[in-house]
Amino acid sequence: MTPVKRREKLSQTTQAVAVRARIALGTIDVDALPRDEFAYPGPLRDKLIASILDGSKTTTTSLLAEYLKDGDEPSTVGALCVPIDSQGKPVCVLRQEAAYTCRLADVTLEHAINEGEGYRTVAQWRKAHESFWSSPEFIAELDDPDFRLDDDTVVVCERFELIQRL
Repeated sequence: MTPVKRREKLSQTTQAVAVRARIALGTIDVDALPRDEFAYPGPLRDKLIASILDGSKTTTTSLLAEYLKDGDEPSTVGALCVPIDSQGKPVCVLRQEAAYTCRLADVTLEHAINEGEGYRTVAQWRKAHESFWSSPEFIAELDDPDFRLDDDTVVVCERFELIQRL
């Protein structure tokens, strides 16, 4: 590991410890943190939440179109959020470590593997994500019946750290 990478990792670790301490001391109101939903309530969300809690899921991917539809922007580095389970119950606090956009065709194997869903290739990752993003439920939520995925579709790749279970 290079000295720069070592400093970055140390800084992230220090920040995570500080956030954990602030939660424990009550100086961060977990109830006031934004809620985050992974997939839709049901088996897929349950699987994703379990993989976050066991530490195998440290990345996620969304379509930039989702953010644009809602007038939102991807989370900034250091932002905190609280994922909810299928019953709407908060399960943990996550801290954003990185967020970037890229073409669907440019998602890396490292990112796909770190999604924690057992992908061994980018092709497996892409097939599963295209299936979700092409589902009638997702298309209805996107409110764009003409939406089509292709290599140039812009995705938001995020990396996060589990800070605290709730």
